[in-house]
Amino acid sequence: MSRTLWFDSIGGASGDMILGCLIDLGVKPGNLQEAFAALGDFHITLKAAPASEHGMQGIRVTVHAHEPAAHGHSHTHAPHRGLREITAMIGASKLPDQVKQQSIAVFTRLAEAEAAIHQTTPQAIHFHEVGALDAIADIVGACLGLSLLGIDYVGFAPLPAGHGTIACAHGTLPNPAPATVALLQGFPMVRVDEPYELVTPTAAALLTTWAGAGGSASRGIVRKTGNGFGHRKLLSRPNLLRAIILESDSTPSTDECLVLETNIDDSTPEMVGALTQKLLSAGAMDVFTTAIQMKKQRPGILLTVLCPPDLKPAVLDLLFTESTTFGVREHLTRRTMLERRWETVSTPYGPVRVKLGSWKGRVVTASPEYEDCAVLAERAKIPLRQVYDAARAALAS
Repeated sequence: MSRTLWFDSIGGASGDMILGCLIDLGVKPGNLQEAFAALGDFHITLKAAPASEHGMQGIRVTVHAHEPAAHGHSHTHAPHRGLREITAMIGASKLPDQVKQQSIAVFTRLAEAEAAIHQTTPQAIHFHEVGALDAIADIVGACLGLSLLGIDYVGFAPLPAGHGTIACAHGTLPNPAPATVALLQGFPMVRVDEPYELVTPTAAALLTTWAGAGGSASRGIVRKTGNGFGHRKLLSRPNLLRAIILESDSTPSTDECLVLETNIDDSTPEMVGALTQKLLSAGAMDVFTTAIQMKKQRPGILLTVLCPPDLKPAVLDLLFTESTTFGVREHLTRRTMLERRWETVSTPYGPVRVKLGSWKGRVVTASPEYEDCAVLAERAKIPLRQVYDAARAALAS
């Protein structure tokens, strides 16, 4: 039996809204409080209170965090922390290993997004707002809550994006914040008429790290729902994040997908590569090319796209506007898939996500995530294969 946590965002998503969902689903605030104590000599308290908006009932969470009195810092003047300090803090705690690894993976993803924006390295990033203790509590608490609920997969519907500008440590920035946009690359978003920051970088890092771990996130029997409310009053909608637990058996899953294919012999490899990325970003399950010989023995490629049937109009738009094809063939087919789950393993170079495929209850294949390995290999200036081997060794140990 596998358990999926599916998020529907009506009014946005933040760390405390995710915590509210998890508590409404059954996570005990006391267990989260114990996790905060495990982080060190910090004063972190969590208050979970019933809330309602627009006829919906749920939980609103407030996190209060203060540095130790000996340091003389208040919650609003917490010192900036870098990835190294946060990783050491979490690593030295008594949290379960899986929670440590997942929390560090979230912060690493945040650091990489900020580093890309500021053209520096993840280790040089100081998190400002995200480095405050309340955000650390949000991330560690959310990862622990996910573990306590026994969640295998996570998915989410398109996230709402507000408009206008927002104020932060870097000054006045466009809404959504650049870090949020960077974290959501490759994930769906929809514009709404709200002049507020609806999705925070903390929530974007949590959801995309979790969902980036893969899995069939939208199929199963509904077992329970939980609602988390934010603190701001929105103009036209409840400030609500909903989470649904879905359960499915562990038998191999099958689905129906659409195969769209076309022959191309008058385009450059770069144009086909750009089209491939756009198709994947639009939601295609897979895109690949096959070398073929066409009329008069002209070399060409067969471009094949696998997608959900309801994505056909969007895929056709891209194929006809971004390639030189004059026609596209199509047929429906069925797939049988291994039961999939992800684990994050610790290597000497940093955390790496590994996708595991199970057949009849037994793991039969394991594949380290390329993006994780590539980032760590570049950072350590070592061959990519060395990180792959370390990830596989860590999984076997």
